[in-house]
Amino acid sequence: MSKPRTSQQHRKTAETDIQMTLNVDGCGKSDIKTGVAFLDHMLTLFAKHGLFDLTVKAKGDIEVDFHHTVEDVGLVLGQCFREAVGNKAGIVRYGWCLLPMDETLAQVSIDLSGRPLLVFIAPERVDTIGQGFHFQLVEEFMRAFAQQSLATLHTEIRYGRDAHHMAEAFFKGLGRALDMATRHDERVIGVPSTKDVL
Repeated sequence: MSKPRTSQQHRKTAETDIQMTLNVDGCGKSDIKTGVAFLDHMLTLFAKHGLFDLTVKAKGDIEVDFHHTVEDVGLVLGQCFREAVGNKAGIVRYGWCLLPMDETLAQVSIDLSGRPLLVFIAPERVDTIGQGFHFQLVEEFMRAFAQQSLATLHTEIRYGRDAHHMAEAFFKGLGRALDMATRHDERVIGVPSTKDVL
């Protein structure tokens, strides 16, 4: 790999102001400050288990609720991956992880296909996590990430009870699946698609 796979993005709206840097070929270092403590925790786990170097500085209208901040951080993270991976020449493309987190078992599968789609399968009624972090926000984050990274993303809780554990399993699983999908394979010539474009 001659060119570093990095990205730096800044997104500013009336609701959020987000600055982010990503190194796909990192070692899991992170510095996350979003104003949403549980999101900080999840992104730290994501970076650690995906071996990505990630910095996030976000300000959002969290006095309203966490939705805008969580969604927009997902959007910017997707943009970072899309830019850092580039034309996807030489990468594996597909990644997956079956991840146990105590009583929870989660599956995350991703295809850097160029076709954004989220399939999110989880229990319908899940407790709120900590101070007002609704489990539905995990789905909003994953949808935003899939949209901007142009990835097909399938996430499923096979079984589980604890809301924190289910969210954590999804973020760790996403990190590990992306690590697999973005790896270079010297056997891959050009883009891993018969279309010759992703």
